[in-house]
Amino acid sequence: MAEVEEPLRIRRYEQPPSSEEFSSLIEASNVPAVFVGVSRDWKAFSRWNPSNGGLDYLEEQVGSATVEAMLSTSAPVFYGDLRRHERVPLSFSTFLTSCKLYLHHGDSSRNNSAFMALSDPDKTQSTLLDSPDKIYLAQVPILLIESKERCPLENLMEDIRMPIFLKAKQMSAINLWMNRARSKSSTHYDPHHNLLCIIAGCKQVVLWPPSASPLLQLMPIYGEASNHSDCNIDNPDLVGNATAQSRMEYAQKIILHAGDALFIPEGWFHQVDSDDLTIAVNFWWKSFMMSNMSEHMEAYYLRRILSRLLEREKDKMLCKSPFASLRCKKMAEIATDFPTGGDESNSVVQRGNINGNAEQQGVTLEQLEPFTSVVLHELISLVHNTLNSSGQNQVKESHLEALDVTVENNCTHARTENSVLLEDNPVTSIFWTIEPLVLRKVFLVMVHYFPRTLEALVLHMLSPTGAEVLTRKFDEMDQQTTKEEQKEFYQKFYSVFDDQHAAMDAILNGKEIFSFQAYKNVLNLHLGVSDLGVNDDAKIS
Repeated sequence: MAEVEEPLRIRRYEQPPSSEEFSSLIEASNVPAVFVGVSRDWKAFSRWNPSNGGLDYLEEQVGSATVEAMLSTSAPVFYGDLRRHERVPLSFSTFLTSCKLYLHHGDSSRNNSAFMALSDPDKTQSTLLDSPDKIYLAQVPILLIESKERCPLENLMEDIRMPIFLKAKQMSAINLWMNRARSKSSTHYDPHHNLLCIIAGCKQVVLWPPSASPLLQLMPIYGEASNHSDCNIDNPDLVGNATAQSRMEYAQKIILHAGDALFIPEGWFHQVDSDDLTIAVNFWWKSFMMSNMSEHMEAYYLRRILSRLLEREKDKMLCKSPFASLRCKKMAEIATDFPTGGDESNSVVQRGNINGNAEQQGVTLEQLEPFTSVVLHELISLVHNTLNSSGQNQVKESHLEALDVTVENNCTHARTENSVLLEDNPVTSIFWTIEPLVLRKVFLVMVHYFPRTLEALVLHMLSPTGAEVLTRKFDEMDQQTTKEEQKEFYQKFYSVFDDQHAAMDAILNGKEIFSFQAYKNVLNLHLGVSDLGVNDDAKIS
């Protein structure tokens, strides 16, 4: 069972922090926090209470206002996608009347004829009242800081008290959230920091950090609901669905009661369930990062962030590849069967014996370590078998028979053990599972004894994943050798190719195809973009 990392766990405060504590310890960490009883000393806490005449009070104060309501055909779930809801004008007094009927008559008021009997000349209002449970007052402005227009509900500001720890913040908006019947919001994030304060009723909030976006089936970044998830929150399919199971494992659930407040940092995904007759107020303000990001730096930050996500995705792709687990285990067993052992000066895989080609070091095929012989034999067999089966001209090498005899004599049983390398993408599997200096030794032996096979291996057998793994092995080799040794190795490696540029292109082109697939994954997982029109011929294996 996966667990949420400790630094990302929601914190709970029985007493509100100071402005300095909130900014330096809570807001700066970008982790949600619950503040108990923050709104209990507001006038709204007692004046708006539906059980204590609060609906009458609200009607007296702002009943004449016309507000924009969210009408959903999928109620009680309210999705952010514009195709699944619409914004409609509604008299606040009409909405309050439906709330009063529900308060006094309960579920029987859902289809109460009293709704139709209300004297309302506007046909739209009558239609809305015919199905009041599909209405949700979501994000109705009480105060818009950056707008010069007066908000219809602005009179309610005198009942709201700014929390002490927000007094230094430059607010963007203060909004009212109110529902008559139980409702669910779709999973989404906000582009602002958010303090959600419960005035009446109860809300359950489920939260995920921004890093969980690959689990949440995000809507496309270019769409109208780009900050929303397309997950089915009403009936999630958890059976046999690893992504859905992981999504629930990484979720954190918080129950907010009247008086409580929840800090939801920008970018944190949240899904909210509201009880009947729940009233809340939220504060939005821009984060320090977004407030201070220079426009001329945005493109640079975008590229840097995409590059970081790209590198992580490539690592994940390799770890999830079929050769990543079984291959490592099997090759480790084979390596155990054929230890280097003995005097280090006699080991052909020691660094001193790797330099130069095999003949210069006095190493013949018969002197190769059994494990190295198996790897060499597997690579050569793969190249020849593949080219033969595809009808291409067979590669002629004078030392193939000697290698076959060596493998037969030294490690007959290893071929059976090592047959696992022939599954899926065997060349990539071999590259992935052996030590970089062993692979370096194999390549140097091939340079001297089997140059045409090495050429065919790179030009015809290297998949995009194989190219990525090979270049990583090259990097690991470089970390374990000197600059002079590196220069000598690459000169010998590329000397076998009639066209050295073609060899370099084969490796780099494969690596870029692999990276492009990782890039597509990043856009799909984090931005909801699934189709880039990539050439179907560019296969990843």
